[in-house]
Amino acid sequence: MGKNVYSNEVKWAVVRDKMSGQFTNQEIMQKHGIKNVSQIKTWMKWYRENQVHRFDQPIGKQYSYGYGPDGSSDEEKKERQMNHLKQENEILKKVFGDRKGAEKEIVLRLVKTLRKKYTISAILSALHVPRSTYYRWASSQSAKLSKQEETIIFLCKETKYRYGHRKIKELLKRNYQIKLNRNTVQRIMQKYHLQCRVKQKRKWKSQGESVIVAPNLLQREFYASNPKEKWVTDITYIQYGPDTLYLSTIMDLFNIQIVAYRLYPHQQTSLVMDTLNEALAKRGNPEGVIIHSDQGSVYASQTYAYQNRIKEKNLVSSMSRRGNCWGNAVIESFHSNLKSEEFQYVKFHSLSLKEVTERVDQFMRYYNEERIQEKLGYYTPIEFGNMAA
Repeated sequence: MGKNVYSNEVKWAVVRDKMSGQFTNQEIMQKHGIKNVSQIKTWMKWYRENQVHRFDQPIGKQYSYGYGPDGSSDEEKKERQMNHLKQENEILKKVFGDRKGAEKEIVLRLVKTLRKKYTISAILSALHVPRSTYYRWASSQSAKLSKQEETIIFLCKETKYRYGHRKIKELLKRNYQIKLNRNTVQRIMQKYHLQCRVKQKRKWKSQGESVIVAPNLLQREFYASNPKEKWVTDITYIQYGPDTLYLSTIMDLFNIQIVAYRLYPHQQTSLVMDTLNEALAKRGNPEGVIIHSDQGSVYASQTYAYQNRIKEKNLVSSMSRRGNCWGNAVIESFHSNLKSEEFQYVKFHSLSLKEVTERVDQFMRYYNEERIQEKLGYYTPIEFGNMAA
């Protein structure tokens, strides 16, 4: 029969420290010379399942009948059981504290553990703790936020709940020198209901084929190695004011920055022409830029004014086939984000034209100057563009 690596006294001391709630597993391991945290978990499992007789078993010996080796006398078994009762009594004192009643931290932990199986009233009755006392304790505990929790809550509110846990994790590291695992950040955000707002999904419907005005040069390769190499453009409608407005946008795929945009009460040719002219003026009239769009009427027809303008400026036209939302997914996703983040919880026709315009302008500034992007190494579009300049 071999010897235990850890004595009976050490095992009970570990259980006592663990039940007190005053020590972490690491501190208990250092205090008692425990080499593996799984040993602590095993002893706690034995204690909770009322298998404390196993504290006396040697290595490799698994017995339950008689709670000990067959060679043990009745007196040894009784003495061992008495020792077990003394140890359990000492641990229970840790739970119920002194004559003033149960310790607050232990009660809160027990209720949290057992409330899935029993009612709070039943648990408090067994612990002889008044309901008013328990809720006072629970309220005081919930009011105490850690520095990490306070910072995460602040960042989520500041970004209007637009960021998921990965971006919040990066902001914690960059702005506050707080390094947390992304799972920890996600758990805190879930705890306080701070998850980013998910935009509604739309069903795609095929619109059939149309006459090809320009070939699809982009082929869903939504990246560029240099600025002014690939631009994407699209139109979306904003119907939250007294009149429906149409937003035309041009994005540079190098740093996914919005180069130019126009918000008009119509979607005629002048809408896309003015957007294009603004983009060219802001970027110094570059030549050879691939500008990709869908085959909407303002891009493909109407006396070909838009296509003629592209040729005049020595640009290269590219178009995805009609009804294919994936062919211009980046700019469509941007427009979808703008609507979901600025207008998702706004009733149709509930804002003035001025308010709609202000919201669009505000989002454009925020997107270019403040919104960090995972694909850009968690830099904003303008920061990434300045680094490449």
